[in-house]
Amino acid sequence: MRILVVEDDKILGEAICQRMSRMGHGIDLATTGKTAQQMLDLQQYDLLLLDLNLPDTTGNHILAKLRKKHAHTPVIILTARNQVEDRITLLDLGADDYLTKPFDFGELEARCRALLRRSHGQTLNTIEYGNVSLDLDACKVTVNSTPIDIKQREFRLLEVFMTHTGKVLSKEALIEHLYNFDDNPNTSVIEIYVARLRKSLHDSDFKIRTIRGLGYLLEKRHE
Repeated sequence: MRILVVEDDKILGEAICQRMSRMGHGIDLATTGKTAQQMLDLQQYDLLLLDLNLPDTTGNHILAKLRKKHAHTPVIILTARNQVEDRITLLDLGADDYLTKPFDFGELEARCRALLRRSHGQTLNTIEYGNVSLDLDACKVTVNSTPIDIKQREFRLLEVFMTHTGKVLSKEALIEHLYNFDDNPNTSVIEIYVARLRKSLHDSDFKIRTIRGLGYLLEKRHE
């Protein structure tokens, strides 16, 4: 998934990005409100981690502007404020969750997983489609309850497919979900990952179909 971290403390921001990147997510870091706004205007994110105290604006302002555009991007506020009134204000502005600094990185990861899960209408930390199951906590895939070995980036690609069933996804859209602005990969990498997924999932009851000129579609195999 593509995540934007807005944090003026560069050391903390980079630490968060490293943790999320190791989980296979595409991560962008903005240390000012202006940069964050530019990124939000250019890219649709699956999750926003938003610090309140920025050098040129406030996280409240960014959040209010985001919700004014009717954007449904899930937002977790990272704040040193712990007063009940502050938390109420943030939730009323449209925040989905908040975490008080200093926080445990394990808890941050768990809250990110929970919020991403909720945003896709899931109640458990697993995604199931046909006979395939994704364990988002352990980053493992099973087909007919049998574990299969796939790499982290391929796991995230399969997660994108399984949370967008019935939708044709272009190579460009898939890249936007998986990579950050600095990576700038060629679309051919998606072809490689899709080929590997098809090989790994040969015993599954769905397939990744190529829609010529448009992209890929996850669909059930015909009997």
